[in-house]
Amino acid sequence: MPSEFEDLLKKIQDFSDARDWSQFHTVKNLIIAVSAEVGELAEVVQWKSDKEIAEYLNTPEGKYKLSEEVADVAIYLLRICQKENLNFTEIISKKMQENAKKYPIETSKGNARKYNELDV
Repeated sequence: MPSEFEDLLKKIQDFSDARDWSQFHTVKNLIIAVSAEVGELAEVVQWKSDKEIAEYLNTPEGKYKLSEEVADVAIYLLRICQKENLNFTEIISKKMQENAKKYPIETSKGNARKYNELDV
């Protein structure tokens, strides 16, 4: 039985296939598209203070807008993985393992410094 994630991947693929969009979904175009969608995600919080953002995201409109933009970014990221035969969950897991090595709890907890600026 397919998982919820596998069902989602199939829906995304079927949606694209039904519209014959694979011809347009080159890696270059998908990367540009995800970049544009990240810009739209940023617009949700642009020019707002942290307090204003928290208040906005606590409204139905704010939650909806944030959800819409997060979904757009995620769909394009998943399409990139589909086109390039990348296993999304596998590459995220691998990256988290690498990040755990770069950012050990002892030196990174409670600060936002980049790994090469940590006291090791």
